[in-house]
Amino acid sequence: MYRTLLAAALLGASFSHTATAAQPPEGLVAAGKLTYGTAATFAPFEYQQDGKLTGFDIELGELISERLGLEAAPFNVEFRGLIPALQGKRIDLINSAMYINDERSAQVDFVPYLRIGSEVVVAKGNPKGISGREDVCGQRIAVTLGGIEESRARDDVTRCQGEDRSPPTIVTFPTAQASAMALRVGRADVLYTSTPGAAVLMREVPDTYETSGPTFEADTRLGLAVRKGDTELAAALEEALGQIVASGDYLRLIHAYQLPDSAALLEQ
Repeated sequence: MYRTLLAAALLGASFSHTATAAQPPEGLVAAGKLTYGTAATFAPFEYQQDGKLTGFDIELGELISERLGLEAAPFNVEFRGLIPALQGKRIDLINSAMYINDERSAQVDFVPYLRIGSEVVVAKGNPKGISGREDVCGQRIAVTLGGIEESRARDDVTRCQGEDRSPPTIVTFPTAQASAMALRVGRADVLYTSTPGAAVLMREVPDTYETSGPTFEADTRLGLAVRKGDTELAAALEEALGQIVASGDYLRLIHAYQLPDSAALLEQ
């Protein structure tokens, strides 16, 4: 069942599910609970508002837990600590807008659920005249430590060096908010962030930031991460996701958080 549904998700095929609840897996960290790790510093996916966790992934975690007959138990941890927490069996899964890449796929198994891209963000008015990633040589790039944008920034260092141009300086920060603030206060010239993250900045402080150049990593996929070989939990998550798609809650969440329709990876 899991392999069939996963293939359908990746190929954009249609599938249907019954209305019965998905079966909760055995061996959970806490009985009766779905304990998931999340780094709540990445709006609109996971962040804190009035002292409470909220965001797309937090609501999705509630929906998945409901389908499995479990209580959602989010565990807020710094992003770089998520995979160690999973491998150390302190959490059942990672639900934190984690980009799927080869390095992470060697450490965890993924259940894909969304696709997004990344953006080059500059100060309003683009005082440095940066027209995209091709123009970042010699500039200071703010990125979130451990994110895919850090990897792409390091690729730009190699590219600029290969072109005999001054490489960009990569300035890493523990959160997306801190990275954005670095650009705002002049500690960086460019910010690499996700398309949804850039949309949040444009909406909340439209007179401070703007995007420049084309979207990159436009088919980046986000996945729920489970321990290597944990096919039982992966199958349960896939079944729950299928029911969430069939109910209409998947698209409702996408629209509620103002993500583009292209973000939808799963189809009914």
